[in-house]
Amino acid sequence: MPAILEVHNLVKKYGDFTAVKGVSFEIQQGEIFSLLGPNGAGKTTTISMLSTLYDPTGGDAMIGGHSVKKDPMAVRQIIGVVPQDLALYEDLTARENLEFWGQMYGLGGKELSGRIDEVLEQIGLVEKAKDRVRTYSGGMKRRVNIGVGLLHKPRLLFMDEPKVGIDPQSRRAILDTVKDLNRLGMTVLYTTHYMEEAAELSNRVGIIDHGELIAIGSQQELTRQVGQTETLILHIAENDDPEALAASLIGLEGVIQAQASDHEISVITPDAEDVLAAVVGKANERGIKIRSIDIREPNLEAVFLHLTGRALRD
Repeated sequence: MPAILEVHNLVKKYGDFTAVKGVSFEIQQGEIFSLLGPNGAGKTTTISMLSTLYDPTGGDAMIGGHSVKKDPMAVRQIIGVVPQDLALYEDLTARENLEFWGQMYGLGGKELSGRIDEVLEQIGLVEKAKDRVRTYSGGMKRRVNIGVGLLHKPRLLFMDEPKVGIDPQSRRAILDTVKDLNRLGMTVLYTTHYMEEAAELSNRVGIIDHGELIAIGSQQELTRQVGQTETLILHIAENDDPEALAASLIGLEGVIQAQASDHEISVITPDAEDVLAAVVGKANERGIKIRSIDIREPNLEAVFLHLTGRALRD
């Protein structure tokens, strides 16, 4: 399957600060590829360069055979962008918003009208099409935002954390929309800091942190890269010190990594049951009360913690 996107050593600097540090990857036609990383990892900056909004400081990317640096107008004909921030006029209806943005894409007449009907069907807003956007829920606004990116039938769709600030029901609807678009042949580059989203949606995942792409592969390939590990999650009392307990666990036999966050401690280990007694013993020594314990099988969050030494949600 041919690559629709090839990224070669992409760099973005702001003065002395390097936001993206030589990122390279490719996306095959028909894939859903997720960039997974915490806030500030460089995901949005990468998307902004690939969508020709920012000029790269170094490197280049080829989209459908066109350079984002040398032929940005041709790239814009191929891509659709769903930005993290809503790009909608709240005093207009959904249909009017789609008409406005469709005209910005150069569409008009019956072609645009027919395409708006198709998009409203895809995003599930046919019955609400004549309501003003200001009356919409956050999830409905997000769906209109997705619709804008679909109007010109792009071959590659960039979605930058499209579920920010919406309710669980709307999140589910957006994930289902992404999968439906992919089944219709759409290639998607999706950025997220939620491990569950990347695991559910993606054919492959790129893990990014501090502007560097540190691992790429399917979930199974990524877990194999760091070895088959499990994660022991300790939920401790609010008044106890998770940092102190995590520090005391590092170096314990069978503990690969221990990280504290929000009254939880994540312990990476080859076998959670083997280290459980020793971990509980350390907590007892420090007078720390463990409220509950979970054991999680290998997943992307464990991979991220293993590779970076910090929790994905940080």
